[in-house]
Amino acid sequence: MTDTPEAYPPGADPTNGEGPELDEPDVFDGPPRVSDADVPETPHPVNWNLLSAHDLGTEWLALNRWVDWLRHTYGLPASVLPPFWHHHPELVWELSALHLHWLGAYDPEQNASAAIGWHRDFADARARLRDWVAASGTRIDRDRPTRQTTWPGEEPGPPVEDVVIADRDAEFVEFVHAQVRRRQEAEDEFYASLDDDLGVDPVTGEVWE
Repeated sequence: MTDTPEAYPPGADPTNGEGPELDEPDVFDGPPRVSDADVPETPHPVNWNLLSAHDLGTEWLALNRWVDWLRHTYGLPASVLPPFWHHHPELVWELSALHLHWLGAYDPEQNASAAIGWHRDFADARARLRDWVAASGTRIDRDRPTRQTTWPGEEPGPPVEDVVIADRDAEFVEFVHAQVRRRQEAEDEFYASLDDDLGVDPVTGEVWE
């Protein structure tokens, strides 16, 4: 024999409808409303040239975490994914595109075959990465700028020399700080050059008449 729930008053018989009235779902209510805030943001291309200083730092850290996961998961050698990839724009743009492609392929709303499509493109990307790494000259323990071809009429670039880097993670943090600082200086210079009559908020960058 089961006990009568405490929600029923003493003497009430739950079998004949006595007791508290329970709310029943209305079949005509429809599904719960879903707002834009409930839907994950669709991955979008990252244009590294146009990022704000704040967004630049965020994207660098996100890409670095994913690249570290990628190299460990797939056992990528330095000939494909070198530790100092962040110093070479050709590698940054390729890895950034591969990262965003991965986010799209593994989105919960994506179809089941998207993952194999990403791996197919990953194979193509590895071939390109290998070519660019070979051309750049970067190594497991040292780095140098990618050689640039001087066109007629251009000033020759500075000599390319190897730099030994003992601590990759520490160097990456310094690199990102320097990148963000330069981007912030460029933003500050831009806003300072605007006409004072426009009234530019130095904090938000909002422009008003």
